[in-house]
Amino acid sequence: MRALLLDWAATLVSYFLLGLIRVLTGSQARWWGCPPKAEQRIYFANHQSHADLVMIWAALPKELRRGVRAVAARDYWTKTPFRQWLTTAVFNVIYVSRERHADEDPLEPLIDAMKAGDSLILFPEGTRGYADDPSTFKAGLYNLAMKFPDVELVPAWINNVQRVMPKGEVVPVPVLCSVTFGVPMRILPGEERHDFLTRARAAVVALREV
Repeated sequence: MRALLLDWAATLVSYFLLGLIRVLTGSQARWWGCPPKAEQRIYFANHQSHADLVMIWAALPKELRRGVRAVAARDYWTKTPFRQWLTTAVFNVIYVSRERHADEDPLEPLIDAMKAGDSLILFPEGTRGYADDPSTFKAGLYNLAMKFPDVELVPAWINNVQRVMPKGEVVPVPVLCSVTFGVPMRILPGEERHDFLTRARAAVVALREV
């Protein structure tokens, strides 16, 4: 019974959040470079707000959400029981540790999810940025692309979401936001890590002007 009640609560919260996001942001999904497809992909985007995870999740069609899992920082999203429940029960995220320990591979939970057939939402900067342009991408996207060369990598640009919850504010501000999905890419034969990450970052930034 308790499990059923928790499932019901998660479903109710997901509908509430979808409605709230659409009221506050318009939640515009722009599939500029590819159509939404129920196939395994890695969506990677710029990162300027804790709302980025929710924004991309809301932008995906309902039939895709169940099989797409966002990657989230364990230290932030498990800080309170409510955050942990929300990200686990509603968003089905994959937690990663931002502090690397010698005896663990931070990509292991992502690799396990990919092997199980899940798609990922990844923020390659690793943490939120405050500049207009994304900071340098970390190696995780490259390492996953090398391990899963047949999986499409879809760049995305999240526009304006950082203005929904300005720094220091506790009440969201209605602002028109959008997520633009670009042309899928793959790692090229013999492409070095730096070159690939530079190209991937450029693909995200280019969507700002679309």
